[in-house]
Amino acid sequence: MEIKNRSAYFEYYIDDKFTAGIMLTGTEVKSLRSGKASFNDSYCLFNNGELWLKSFHIAEYVFGTVNNHDPLRERKLLLSKRELKRLENNLKDKGYTIIPLRLFFNEKNLAKLEIGLAKGKKLHDKRESIKQRDTEREIKRYLK
Repeated sequence: MEIKNRSAYFEYYIDDKFTAGIMLTGTEVKSLRSGKASFNDSYCLFNNGELWLKSFHIAEYVFGTVNNHDPLRERKLLLSKRELKRLENNLKDKGYTIIPLRLFFNEKNLAKLEIGLAKGKKLHDKRESIKQRDTEREIKRYLK
């Protein structure tokens, strides 16, 4: 089961990818397993040397009681110190941003988040992406 951020590749150039663990509560995991998450306007930022995921919406668990979670709470991402330093240096130096690309469960059934070091696209670059996608679609249609 995986949830992808489809607009990320349209809005940004992805230079580097990292796989991070994510700290979740029990009802968040159950909601994710049923596919109830949205990447709309979500992003990552540093706070006291830690990487946090902001505005990532995980819907409340249907069968949750008073112990249900807040859908838009900040979630801590788990990376090694070396990866965190590398990301933080790139953010300061080159004007990059960190965005979530996809959420999946690994072989051990742990929730993992793939994040990307990204640089925003200009309008003409987005038009080029649309044109390229349309030509690929036409080629596939022609070959069938």
